[in-house]
Amino acid sequence: MKDMNMDIAPEKKSYIDLNVVQKKMSARILLNKIVNYLFLLSTLFGLIVLVILLYRVVADSIGWLNIDFLTNKLSTSPDRAGIVGAIIGTVWLMIIVGPVTMVLGIGTAIYLEEYAKKGRFHSFIQTNITNLAGVPSIVFGLLGLTIFVRVFGFGSSIIAGGLTMSLLVLPIVVVSAQEAIRSVPQFLREASYGMGATKWQTIKNVVLPSALPGVLTGMILALSRAIGETAPLVVIGIPALLIPIPGSLFDSFTVLPMQIYYWTIDSVLVDEYAHLAAATILVLLTVLFVMNSVAIIIRNKFQKRY
Repeated sequence: MKDMNMDIAPEKKSYIDLNVVQKKMSARILLNKIVNYLFLLSTLFGLIVLVILLYRVVADSIGWLNIDFLTNKLSTSPDRAGIVGAIIGTVWLMIIVGPVTMVLGIGTAIYLEEYAKKGRFHSFIQTNITNLAGVPSIVFGLLGLTIFVRVFGFGSSIIAGGLTMSLLVLPIVVVSAQEAIRSVPQFLREASYGMGATKWQTIKNVVLPSALPGVLTGMILALSRAIGETAPLVVIGIPALLIPIPGSLFDSFTVLPMQIYYWTIDSVLVDEYAHLAAATILVLLTVLFVMNSVAIIIRNKFQKRY
């Protein structure tokens, strides 16, 4: 009888453990469903807000966004106001931000990843670059006001605004370029060295082409942020008044975000300015969409090659 009790006990214990496991599995499945629903609701909430925003912008811009609006200059009369000056000013700004950011950002990333020795100095630079990516944009506006506007005497010109915005987006380019260079397999470098290539030849012909999709993605994201920022330009005194269309880097200018900002403020007094701001927002969103689309196409093309 004692032996029979000893044989039954393990079976009872095994039955109890199975129930516990089933309860834990049911709890995990329930938790997984709850989390999935929460994530789905979060995604739907963001999409709904985006759809409402786009609907309001499109609805308010109907009847105002036309060829005359894109080709006319700024005017005190809402019916005759246009954004050709803001569009040209934005293009001029990107002419400064693009090359400056690309050269300094990619050059810094190459130095930190390929040439700089790992140590305290490297860690110090890396930490500061990472921290700069999170600094509020208005701080860069104060820096640009001090250095480019007052010290160098550029005033509220295109070159002052372009250099200020370059400082703003430079950490983004550096970090993204570093990640892209770091993702290049080491055996590609070793194969290049084995064929007698120098370090710079390896970087130029092997590393950079392989890292180009990630570098381009970071550049486009940086330019997209620069083209939509307002706070630094407000700080350095970029106007949105009836100024002439800029023709050189040292002329006064305005950009699309600045025009949106001032028309939004003026809409409190004149309702028509709200429609002008909505039409300008739609133009800016279209520009950003085109930029990101081009980035995706270029990135996919190079990803197929390498």
